[in-house]
Amino acid sequence: MLGVRPCGVAGGRLGHAGAVASSAGRGGRGFERASGVGGAVPWGSVRIATWNVNSVKQRVPRLLPWLDERRPDVVCLQETKLADDAFADLLGDDLADRGYAVAAHGEPTWNGVAILSRVGLDDVFAGLAGAPGFPRPEARSVSASCGGMRVVSVYVPNGRVPGSDHYQYKLAWLASLREMVAAGSEATVVCGDINIAPTDEDVFDPDAYIGQTHVTPPERAALEELQALGLRDVVRDRWPTERVFTYWDYRAGMFHQDLGMRIDLVLAGATVAGRVRAAWVDRHARKGSGPSDHAPVIVDLDEAPDGDIGPVVPPPSAPAARRGSAKLPQSPVTAHSSQ
Repeated sequence: MLGVRPCGVAGGRLGHAGAVASSAGRGGRGFERASGVGGAVPWGSVRIATWNVNSVKQRVPRLLPWLDERRPDVVCLQETKLADDAFADLLGDDLADRGYAVAAHGEPTWNGVAILSRVGLDDVFAGLAGAPGFPRPEARSVSASCGGMRVVSVYVPNGRVPGSDHYQYKLAWLASLREMVAAGSEATVVCGDINIAPTDEDVFDPDAYIGQTHVTPPERAALEELQALGLRDVVRDRWPTERVFTYWDYRAGMFHQDLGMRIDLVLAGATVAGRVRAAWVDRHARKGSGPSDHAPVIVDLDEAPDGDIGPVVPPPSAPAARRGSAKLPQSPVTAHSSQ
């Protein structure tokens, strides 16, 4: 397993392949060279996935079988909630056995992001240069070159309450993300928990979110400014009029009633977006025992092994909620429990 060392206050570049540490679980294989992408030449068909696992330690019984079933080539994880050494100890051998190189940028208890790749992992950068902290920098972004793309796994701050210090932090953090993407490649893919529903169509009922974060005009404007760099919301492009959610609160039967939000996005530059053959939410991974409150989003490039399925697999059986008929199960302060 290729683990990322902590990178300091302003984020840190881990250089090219030789600067990435390998700590392949309990067996330990010392230091290895990660396989670089060799420039911007695509590897051919690639399956990309992003998933807020809401504690990778709790999700191991779900994550490993899911990797075996869906076989993604690049996986962006959020809310890993583990320091890098603990991530390596927990998953190093299992991921190495499945052929994944890993860039992990984490911290104990909160936040944490990672990229798993079977199509190369090079030029890893943890954090965002110049990004604000709260009050210290948090483990919310890691980027790497994988399969001819620049992949960025992000866990955007929640914002908590509109107008609060954390809300201002969220907007400032998004501005730093935009600066990083603007300076990068057209073949960039930003994946992760964006903690913003792009439009009213991306929540079960706009009335239920009045006064909440995730839907305010400044947040949506910040997302629009990011997309204005040329990033396409590939799921919405594929399914412009469908009801698609990626997050459902654990409480009050929100998942079974399909009362959710679409806040986990794959935003792709033109050269990547043009290769999309399928884009869908793996709702099956949200079902059953011990799920995350988020479902994975899967995007197939060049070929779609399962066909152009979607937008949600399997589709929800609950009808769309009538406007004003359902409310959030908690106070505005804790509308979405992510930090």
